[in-house]
Amino acid sequence: MNFDNLFRYHYRPLCLYAIHYIHDVDAAEDIVQECFSVLWEKMEQEGGEIVNIRSYLYTMVRNRSLDWLKQSSMFDTSLSPSDLEDRLPEEDVEERTIMEARIWTAIDSLPDRCREVFLLNKRDGMKYKDIADKFHISVHTVDNHIQKALRLIREGAYKVYTFFFG
Repeated sequence: MNFDNLFRYHYRPLCLYAIHYIHDVDAAEDIVQECFSVLWEKMEQEGGEIVNIRSYLYTMVRNRSLDWLKQSSMFDTSLSPSDLEDRLPEEDVEERTIMEARIWTAIDSLPDRCREVFLLNKRDGMKYKDIADKFHISVHTVDNHIQKALRLIREGAYKVYTFFFG
């Protein structure tokens, strides 16, 4: 897999993974971008072979997130990554962030109005009637948008999964 594909495939899940630690979107994005810069440099070096890039990236993001927390004085600086193992099961967090990224990729690919209606209902908790009033459409049309979004998200998440994992 070339570097561009690595970045596209891993960027969003790694950002979500970092957010689970640091709860700051901008800092999480900075950390992930920095990790990709380090990976790029390592891959460009002669003999810079990395056997398991996914594991390498997740470990680097976790460690940099913990470093960020230590520097922000929001964290007990005497803790090490192994001290968090019982609190944050790595495989569970990694799997969850990958699944979240797949879902958000599918949501991002929805038609504009369908995505807006879906997010207002599912993310913001707006009722169908309120959404219908906001967009000057019927409640039945809101329901159709929600059903279409759910179907496309299921299909989209499945397509993304089969594309990468066969």
